[in-house]
Amino acid sequence: MPRLTRTKSIAELISASEANSGRLRRQLGLWSLVALGIGSVIGAGIFAFTGTAAAGTPDRPGAGPGIALSFVLVAVACGFAALCYGELASMIPVAGSAYTYAYATMGEIFAWIIGWDLILEYAVSNMAVAVGFSAYFNDLLDNVFGYHLPFALSNPVFAGGVATGAIFNLPAFVLMMMLTWLLVRGVKESAQANNWMVVIKIAAILAFVIGAARAVNPANWHPFMPNGFPGVLSGGAIVFFTYIGFDSVSTAAEECDRPQRDMPLAIMITLGACAILYAAVALVLTGIARWDTLNNAAPVANALKALGFNRLRFIVTVGALLGMISSLLVFQYGQARIWFAMSRDRLLPGLFSRLHPKYETPHISTWIAGFVVGIPAGILDIGTLGDLTNIGTLFAFVVVSAAVIILRRKQPDYPRGFRVPWVPFLPLLSMACCLVLMLSLPVETWIRFVVWLAIGLAIYFLYSRKRTVAV
Repeated sequence: MPRLTRTKSIAELISASEANSGRLRRQLGLWSLVALGIGSVIGAGIFAFTGTAAAGTPDRPGAGPGIALSFVLVAVACGFAALCYGELASMIPVAGSAYTYAYATMGEIFAWIIGWDLILEYAVSNMAVAVGFSAYFNDLLDNVFGYHLPFALSNPVFAGGVATGAIFNLPAFVLMMMLTWLLVRGVKESAQANNWMVVIKIAAILAFVIGAARAVNPANWHPFMPNGFPGVLSGGAIVFFTYIGFDSVSTAAEECDRPQRDMPLAIMITLGACAILYAAVALVLTGIARWDTLNNAAPVANALKALGFNRLRFIVTVGALLGMISSLLVFQYGQARIWFAMSRDRLLPGLFSRLHPKYETPHISTWIAGFVVGIPAGILDIGTLGDLTNIGTLFAFVVVSAAVIILRRKQPDYPRGFRVPWVPFLPLLSMACCLVLMLSLPVETWIRFVVWLAIGLAIYFLYSRKRTVAV
């Protein structure tokens, strides 16, 4: 048992990150971090899941126009967790995010559980976004060329557990391979590409909000909460994963120039900017189309198509595609860094922490992560994937919030670039909000999550624990 709860000191974690054999290059400033955050947050959520959350699913009521309120409430709940991330990222500027924080506070077994959970969170999130990208890509082809890719090569093989007749979702897979190649080339190059994509997609979002506002029919907002407050909470649970970009920001701590100052700022700026954009899009979207008609993979584009706003539809579709690409880019970046950190701690095989001799990136982790996401994205549908991301993210937020309380008691005098106010009240409130949202998820999601954790524990006891015992 002592081995399972063995923690690594902050000094030990930082020392390992600075060893020449496993050192990542520090080259990201504040605005690059903010762009990484917005790049990951503004993606499938604003262009695809907004419609699903408003209309609801067969097993859950929709929020209706109240989805705008769902976005605000989720932003507040995420804000509590974001503050906790800010404090820990400023204290422990090391790759690994919540995994590393758990190792410093709760011990090896908890670090493994949260690391295994983060692998699920990042991988499944990107699978869902890649599926959404494919739908918008086909819409762009239709809008510009009047041509669709064949159904068999541009749709999931299974939707809701039922075979669709498709062979493989090729656009989703090809995109993942292209982004993997870019990430292997280097973090600076990837960040520069992401910066441009973020600028363009924000411009597209503003174009939609301003351009479509003239077509808003206030009658579509009545009733504002057709399924009451439970529908608003249900919608919040569906879109929760759209805010987890600040989690991706924390994975970049080891490659940040001034992590003590820039990490907390970047996390909070990301959350605030994205909350405003989400709420604005939700209000306009539910104003131009009935909320119960929005349950599809490309609700914004389809609503504009119904209005005959094809020029605006083209702009929004391009923005949606770039938004999803930048989201995929950031999450694939974060996923590879989680695997890198776990491998450096000997919980995963050493090949995951090998750096490319020229580009100094964890190239093997990056390529494996690309295939782990790309292949399922070609097979599964967007609805099957979203809830697994939500429960994994919420679990990570609970761990991070608890880690702040533990470190305040164990190391109250350790230098912090940022301090969460009202500890332990605020971290406990963060944990409570996350648990409420977790309980609103379907039983099937919980079963899948427990099965995933059981598989992870089996790997830990049969393989990982033996490797770390030898250290």
